[in-house]
Amino acid sequence: MQPLTKLLLGASLLASNPVQAVTEINYWLWDSNQQPAYQACADAFEKENPDIKIKITQTGWFDYWAALNTAFVSGTAPDVFWDHLSRYPEFTQNGLLVDLSPLIARDKVPTDIYVDGLAKVWGRDGKQYGLPKDWDTIGIVYNQAMLENAGIDPKSLQDLDWNPQDGGSFGRLLARLSLDETGKNGLEPGFNPKAVKQYGLLLNGLSDGLGHEEWANFAASLGWNYCDAPWATRFYYDDPRLIATIQWFADMSLKKGFIVPAKDARQAQATGLFSAQKGALALTGSWLVHWFSENCKFAIGFAPLPKGPAGRRTVINGLADSIWVGSKHQDAAWKWVRFLASPEAQKIVASYGIVFPAIPEATEISEKKMADKGTDVSAFVMEAQTPGTTFFLPITEHGSDVVRILRANFDAIFLNGEDPAARLKDANQEITSLFR
Repeated sequence: MQPLTKLLLGASLLASNPVQAVTEINYWLWDSNQQPAYQACADAFEKENPDIKIKITQTGWFDYWAALNTAFVSGTAPDVFWDHLSRYPEFTQNGLLVDLSPLIARDKVPTDIYVDGLAKVWGRDGKQYGLPKDWDTIGIVYNQAMLENAGIDPKSLQDLDWNPQDGGSFGRLLARLSLDETGKNGLEPGFNPKAVKQYGLLLNGLSDGLGHEEWANFAASLGWNYCDAPWATRFYYDDPRLIATIQWFADMSLKKGFIVPAKDARQAQATGLFSAQKGALALTGSWLVHWFSENCKFAIGFAPLPKGPAGRRTVINGLADSIWVGSKHQDAAWKWVRFLASPEAQKIVASYGIVFPAIPEATEISEKKMADKGTDVSAFVMEAQTPGTTFFLPITEHGSDVVRILRANFDAIFLNGEDPAARLKDANQEITSLFR
């Protein structure tokens, strides 16, 4: 064959078999523990969609939101990103998210396959800004040896009660598990709250603004809630039930020495303190079960939150995947979001046993996977499945300002010992003024 003939033949073959263009979708998430599961999802998706490439970027929680906001301003935000219930209202307020409802209707995507309520909270006025990916509840992680040394049966943690007057059986348990440097516990005369070597309870610092893993669940067990419904403009941070709850936490921390002080917890967090065996119990979210199981070199277990006068209550939170309105590849981004919300993808995530996917059948897979690894997470699942137990974080506009105001006031309470009643009444007034 002559060179010219070869050249013409090659050109003809290229024309009949053009190289397929590949669209790259930038996908951001914040949890390094879950990145392998989502890479597996991306691998499966790319096999079905060879013209789309998923590029995953993982950034830690605090840096994530700063980077995302900067990217929105600079026009370099990811096509698809993990979104949070307490953050997305501001994104919608600023017109940053694609309304998925026309796409859901066009492609007949079912939205009734998720844990009750998870899809609804990502919508407003007929528009939908995310499809559910998972859910989480709050419980207790315990150091088994510390309980046994105190003569406490771990099974007794399944049915604790609490109230802000005397702490109930939960308060007595914290006192019994708190040890000073001489070995006295909090129930013994002469216990020194200024020289504690083992705390009954570890927390993340008490000042995150929403009390997601901490005080909110206890106040809710008295019948309190942040507000009446999503998109409310009236809040109840001045409610006597919340004030009583915050006073109890402050006294247990600053006066009695049964809860780690906020100033000591701020940097190490409950995870670091617990793995270093600085306390017997810690309040934690179900998304951290894997972290505790992997990083604690001692026997641990998980238990539900105590019941208050209004019953057991826990925040249930559910993440979603959202599409940035500035994405140049919205069709491909939607295909990725639709896949992530499907049973196929959520079963892939479930197979890693890290979190509870939003689709119930995938939750069962994840729970079994965790059990196979020796971790009983039934406490978290029981809370989610018991009617009347769960409630949502506030879904509201001005979310960043609300959290900023609350953090400043909770810092004053938990770091400086200021009066909860005065501080929370001032905070509620300042928050209310945001909506005038």
